[in-house]
Amino acid sequence: MTDKSIYDRIYEAVLQIPFGRVATYGQIAVMAGNKNYARIVGNALHRNPAPGVIPCHRVVNAKGRLAPNFAFGGSDEQKKLLESENIEVKNNLVDLQKYQMR
Repeated sequence: MTDKSIYDRIYEAVLQIPFGRVATYGQIAVMAGNKNYARIVGNALHRNPAPGVIPCHRVVNAKGRLAPNFAFGGSDEQKKLLESENIEVKNNLVDLQKYQMR
């Protein structure tokens, strides 16, 4: 029996973010089993093995800011992907009150 790696748990959590919603790194860390893993979430998403399947573009920081070093084309690409889901992005920020997954 093998336990799932933290990265596997992070990817499973990210897959739960619905279309048209975002989650924060901290929120994903909690869903993956450890509230202190927000930085690990960032590392895992940067290494996303299936960017077209695991929607890492839906993860933003605690203030709703896009990732400046989004691994799959930079923050402009993250913005485009979010806007394609009808998520409004202003000044590289998403309104968490409106778009955060609950």
